[in-house]
Amino acid sequence: MGTQSFINCCCLLAIVITFLVSSHSAHSQDLTVKLIHRDSPHSPLYNPLHTVSDRHKAAFHRSISRSRRFSTKTDLQSGLIASGGEYFMSISIGTPPTKVLGITDTGSDLSWVQCKPCEHCYKQNGPIFDKNHSSTYKTEPCDSKPCKALSKKEKGCDKSRNICKYRYVYADQSFTEGHMATETIYIDSSSSGSPVSFPGTVFGCGYNNGGTFDQTGSGIIGLGSGPLSLISQIGSSIGKKFSYCLSHTSSPTNGSGVIKLGTNSIPSKPSKGSAVLTTPLFNKPPKTYYYLNLEAITVGKTKIPYTRGGGRYSLNEKATGNIIIDSGTTLTLLESGFYGDFGAAVVASVTGAKRASDPHGILTHCFKAVGKAIGLPEITMHFTGADVKLRPTNAFVKLGEDVVCLSMIPTTDVAIYGNLVQTDFLVGYDLEAKKVSFQSIDCSRTGSQ
Repeated sequence: MGTQSFINCCCLLAIVITFLVSSHSAHSQDLTVKLIHRDSPHSPLYNPLHTVSDRHKAAFHRSISRSRRFSTKTDLQSGLIASGGEYFMSISIGTPPTKVLGITDTGSDLSWVQCKPCEHCYKQNGPIFDKNHSSTYKTEPCDSKPCKALSKKEKGCDKSRNICKYRYVYADQSFTEGHMATETIYIDSSSSGSPVSFPGTVFGCGYNNGGTFDQTGSGIIGLGSGPLSLISQIGSSIGKKFSYCLSHTSSPTNGSGVIKLGTNSIPSKPSKGSAVLTTPLFNKPPKTYYYLNLEAITVGKTKIPYTRGGGRYSLNEKATGNIIIDSGTTLTLLESGFYGDFGAAVVASVTGAKRASDPHGILTHCFKAVGKAIGLPEITMHFTGADVKLRPTNAFVKLGEDVVCLSMIPTTDVAIYGNLVQTDFLVGYDLEAKKVSFQSIDCSRTGSQ
């Protein structure tokens, strides 16, 4: 297949999800929220002066930075990079409501926003939420269940007022500190026809925040699997199910997509010949992350067991989950001991090309065309119970007119299944059944479905 088939856009994804106000309450709602790619002209972060190469480089570096937060060798929270978010979400919070914009993160639990009155707040383009102007704001006591859900390093107590406090310090020394509280948030859905309210949602009201946070954002919106995440808190209202569909900016809709919340959000039957593939979610610490089990990868006709080099022992012997699925990391990171055999199989399967170097110095397997077209192998990810066949646009990224690179790199830490390999798949999370599903689909069309 020729290089014309491959993406000519940045693999960095960013999403702006607009949540507005409603008096409706949420009871088993099915919600569909439109998504906007970070580098789409419709995104508030779009910079017309950036080239495709600029966006690639930024995306790859953010993948490396973000992967450190999943490290098993360092404090998980301190591994965060404050300005490294890939997606953005706009919500309305409080009564009367204030619209705020936050970085969404499937690898974080607690949501927090900047709050007035500030001790120290970084400059923010939009309005800062004022807790004193909301009739539904309520602080959490130090012995509350949400307070106990924080780690020892993250929580504190204002004993004089019995108010639970949180504090996060990020790898780049950015920080946020504030009170644990509850509020009413509102979600605007194209499927429900009107916004939906979620009273009593736990969040962090940050009055002391600083560092490298982007002025566009008001804080963090946690979409992880832990008890404090937004997904977990509204789980009973959405049947503990959600899905997302991410498209490329090269699509006719400039990289739009959707996130769906509710019982009907999970694919349940084949669509236009595309089967629904299901694999188990594995529950292991830390509970924030979504773990899958990768058993093997097939490159062309060569199936390679997911082992730690030389077939000495399997990474999936106990089938307890050996890879994190994450929508906020662009690249896919595979265990370095396995990667040698995998990379060699890719090199042996590519035709019409010679080895080349990534100008950004990040991707390890790049190829330059020596003829009219580069022949790339089909790559299949064999998860437990699900064989997911990747498109060339998932497995490879186009860096120039005649250069393509494998979108997977080695890591000595936790493996991550990134967002580039997830594009044009409807990815469903059934947290009740503890399963993740994949269905191949044109995500540029989901907004009208």
